[in-house]
This record gives sequence, C-alpha cells and structure tokens, in this order.
Amino acid sequence: MTDAPATDPTTDRAARPSVPGWPEILASAATYLVAIALVFVLLPLIQDQAVKGIVGLFVSGAMGLLALVVAVLIRIRGLAAFGFRRAAVRHLLAGAGLGVAAYLIGTVLSVVYITLSGDTQVIQGSYQAAAAAGWLSLAITIVAGSMITPLGEESFFRGVLANGLLARFPAWIAILASAAVFAVAHGINPVLPTAFVVGVLAALLFRWSGSIWPGIVLHGFNNLTATLVPLVVAAAT
Repeated sequence: MTDAPATDPTTDRAARPSVPGWPEILASAATYLVAIALVFVLLPLIQDQAVKGIVGLFVSGAMGLLALVVAVLIRIRGLAAFGFRRAAVRHLLAGAGLGVAAYLIGTVLSVVYITLSGDTQVIQGSYQAAAAAGWLSLAITIVAGSMITPLGEESFFRGVLANGLLARFPAWIAILASAAVFAVAHGINPVLPTAFVVGVLAALLFRWSGSIWPGIVLHGFNNLTATLVPLVVAAAT
C-alpha cells in the first residue's frame, strides 16, 4: 500500500485558471496605482528635461512589468495565461500598421480635444526633449519608448486587465473599459484621445490573435512615430 500524492495535478491545474481573475486584476491594479503615485512625487525632482524623459519612459515600462509580476505571483503559473504566446506574422504586421494609424487618428482626436476643451498644456514634453538631445539620447529614447514602455504597459493593460475583462464581459465592454482605464492612466490631457485609440486597437488585436505581442508592436510603432514625426517637422522648418 502506497501513500496518496500530496496534491492532485488535475485539481492543481483547475485551481489555476487559464486567464487572470479578479484577484490578479485588483492586485496588479493596486500595484500600478502605488507606482504612479511614487512617480508623481519623485519624477519632478529630476531637473534635466531630457534625463527626466528617459527615466520616465523606463519607469513606465517598469511599472507595468511590476504589476504583471504581482499578478503572476497571486497564483503561480506560466506567462501564457497573460497573453505571452507566439503570434502569427500577419498579426504582428497588422500591429505595425495599426500603430501608425493609431498615431494619425489620435493626433486628429487630440486636436479636436484641444479645440473643444481649450486644454493646451504641453504633455510629455520631456520625451521630446530626450529625443532632441543628441543621437545617443535619441537612441535611448527609441529603445525606452518603443520597446520598454510598450512591453510594460501592454503586460498590465492588455495581458492582465483586458485579458481578464474579456473572459467575463461582452467583448465591446471589456475592450472599451480597458482602453478607458489605459487612457485615464495617461491623465486628463491632450494625450488621452491617442491613448484611448491605442487601447482599443491593442485590445482588439489581443482578442483577435490571443497574444500580447501584436499589441506591443502596435504600441511601439505608435510611440516611435510620435517620437520621430516632431523631429522631422522641426528639421524641415
């Protein structure tokens, strides 16, 4: 007669759902909010605008990755549950194209927002200061803004939030709600419309592909376009 195993693998798998649940969503959201509060207090202490921009981009990515880690640790499991799955080439290419489209649509909507609200505050000026501070600073800005930031933000906002909501609500509610949270996280300012567009398109890509990578590509191309277009315009004038 042999002893029964301490745990039943089948039961153990059942205890770890294949998508994030409310514990993961709430814990990672709380982590992200605390991180935002700390950044709000500490980032203004950096006086150099270019340095502030670079630090801000890396921190934006780090906050999302930290929120993802917390979500994973709630019920230990693989990253596949959060959308880290192989993506088809067509999905990645769609992400690249939609990233540029998101920038163009978001720019138009931002102009409408400014016209209707009268809100002319300069947002994310430190990012442009970093991009314009020389070739090395530009290269670091591109890496931070087009790779690190999208990886972190998509990990939380799509891998945890949209992913979990899509499993519990009709798709249109989950997509719009997650995009709204993503937009508000960027502040009530002229950037909000662009962030909302990125959020909607990235969530749609996630639902279509089942992978977080197309959304990261979309987010990265949007940020890359937003970094390079002002530099090109400035050089041409």
